[in-house]
Amino acid sequence: MTMMKAYARTAADSGEVRLLDVPLPNIGRDEVRVQVHAFGVGIHDRSFIPRGVAFPYPIGTEGAGTVAELGPQVTGVAVGDRVMFTTSLQPQGGAWAEYAAVRSDALVPLPAGLTFAQGAALPVAGKAALESLNALGLRRGQTLFVAGASGAIGSLVIGLAAAQGVRVAGSASAGNHAYMRGLGLELAVDYHEAEWPQQVRAWAGGGLDAALAIQPGTGSDSLKTVRDGGRVVTVSGDSAQVTPERGSTVQQIGHSPATQAKFAELVNSIASGDIGLVIENEYPFAEALAALKKTETRHARGKSVVVLD
Repeated sequence: MTMMKAYARTAADSGEVRLLDVPLPNIGRDEVRVQVHAFGVGIHDRSFIPRGVAFPYPIGTEGAGTVAELGPQVTGVAVGDRVMFTTSLQPQGGAWAEYAAVRSDALVPLPAGLTFAQGAALPVAGKAALESLNALGLRRGQTLFVAGASGAIGSLVIGLAAAQGVRVAGSASAGNHAYMRGLGLELAVDYHEAEWPQQVRAWAGGGLDAALAIQPGTGSDSLKTVRDGGRVVTVSGDSAQVTPERGSTVQQIGHSPATQAKFAELVNSIASGDIGLVIENEYPFAEALAALKKTETRHARGKSVVVLD
């Protein structure tokens, strides 16, 4: 049995992750085996584990690498192709490994203008940003507040919204304000200050058209920033804990089949330099657990990735 190195959860009843030797993942008829060159670090990577899987279980939801082997029903991709991919909740394991089994429909070509590290930073945050903007449905000249604006999703939302002519305000710690303004943010507020919702409403002349609550527990405060009849979209799944008021609406982001095509457009825009991609840190494979612990603090600037090469 061929083995590989992987960061794996050791048991269902423990959150422990260790670097272990595990079997190379088998691939199905419509799957490929990817040699992983870099993987993204997400706050849920430790906890996104399917039910009923065998342990140790390699963690991780996104990565980039080269196609090493094809299942018999796979078409449109060849061995050696550079790809980005997602592996969320697959029984064979995730991306925090030397090799990953990936459904062929979860592959996206990695343009020559992007590194493997850049490719690994995009699949989860990029799709979440696109789904957020789709749910918000904003037009040129409208206003948006982003709670948790300095992280991977927020950084992309700022750039995409600004490129569409949407005026964006956002919250983060004071040390990230200049960085976010560089992405296109017009107003940055410090969530440590008690009066920040009032600052946002005053900037927008009485309230914004919409708010995006990325971090858990930020939905209710985000609601304070929108005008009467405005809308709040949540990313973290806590929309049910937010009570609409003043004619507002509150909803969780959805998942649209059209996102895959829009994601390919986003990748090309980043490769051409039209949209910025912020990578806070690139960690070597040996320091992946330090990267995970840092990301789990939720104090991020852009995305962290781990590079195997």
